[in-house]
Amino acid sequence: MNSRQTVLSAVNHKPADRVPLDLGAAPTTGIAATALYRLKRSLGLIGEGEPVKIVEPFQMLGEVDAPLREALGVDVVGLPPRTNFFGFANDNYKPWRLFDGTPVLVPGQFNTDPDANGDILQYPGGDRSQPPSARMPQGGFYFDAIIRQRPIDDSKLSVEDNLQEFQPLGAADLDYYSRESTRLRSETDCAVMILGPGTALGDVALVPAPWMADPRGIRDVEEWYVSLMIRKDYVAEVYSQQTEIALANLARLWAAVGDNADIIYMSGTDFGTQCAPFLSPQSYRELYLPHHKRMNDWVHANTSWKTFMHSCGSIEPLIDHFIEAGFDILNPVQASAAGMELPGLKSRYGQRITFWGGGADTQQVLPRASADEVRAQVRQRLKILAPGGGFVFNPVHNIQADVPPENLLAMYDEVRKFRL
Repeated sequence: MNSRQTVLSAVNHKPADRVPLDLGAAPTTGIAATALYRLKRSLGLIGEGEPVKIVEPFQMLGEVDAPLREALGVDVVGLPPRTNFFGFANDNYKPWRLFDGTPVLVPGQFNTDPDANGDILQYPGGDRSQPPSARMPQGGFYFDAIIRQRPIDDSKLSVEDNLQEFQPLGAADLDYYSRESTRLRSETDCAVMILGPGTALGDVALVPAPWMADPRGIRDVEEWYVSLMIRKDYVAEVYSQQTEIALANLARLWAAVGDNADIIYMSGTDFGTQCAPFLSPQSYRELYLPHHKRMNDWVHANTSWKTFMHSCGSIEPLIDHFIEAGFDILNPVQASAAGMELPGLKSRYGQRITFWGGGADTQQVLPRASADEVRAQVRQRLKILAPGGGFVFNPVHNIQADVPPENLLAMYDEVRKFRL
């Protein structure tokens, strides 16, 4: 089987000749630039001081290029939007160094000048005449959104204000998707994952909207979560109208891309904390499930794509409802969260949804354990998750900057051995 066939077999819960592997196809399956630089150096793919390219500048994720995919046996490649989280294109790259000295290439409109505190600020669309929308603290590795919340007057709240960021795909976007999906299909045998246009409902990473110069409506993360209870009718109407826009965009996207993509990343909304879900199953059913189901049903009725959702945390009480909503894939399977023990998840849900991730713990084991302990955990988790298909190997969320290269080499070597 080639990579695409292997991934699709796994997602369809059919036998494959190996466990498929993802690294970097999605904004929640990537690798921080510092860890990437060290990994590529350890593999002999780059020399000392040779920079890695930043492809997701909000989280400062590095590019998983063709040589690295080949070296590790990666089976999936991503197709991100035309513009990044700050609203400018990833082009005209220029050299820079992270606070820890890692050499990187950043997009031309990426601000590299520190402020008086030594922090790095980013601006909507790269326009420094606007107030900054994100901050990398001095010594940090990625950005925090800057909350830009106007005083809220509930009597004047307008649903349209919280729909600013959800617009019809234009000709430039559709041309980009068509061109890039054709290129990826012709240049690789990987499964292609495309990011859905405005299909994520209530993703708080989008609430401050770092690419927007003048965000209106509810733009504070805490206020948004509170609004799920105290402004439920308002949120429900935002989701309803957002879904209409998303459905129209899905039709445009399918016309532009067609079978050149295999998987669509539909939602990055986090529904879980470390200890419990953010909301009750009943609240999910009221606020989210009808709209998720409409979008997933449209994709399944009109395209060949599989639908992918991300949610960190303790979400076991919600998984049945995610399945009912029509999601094919769940990422990242945070086994360290309450109620997320892998044997039980595999037994209860493993034939009804694909687990994409969970292969290694990124909070404690990858950054802090020994290489032998990493190997042991990877072996154990592969034995639990791989049988019967329905599993794509990836760690739990993005690989962070503090992971030693020897632990990454141990992880991928265990995957290689299991795949033989």
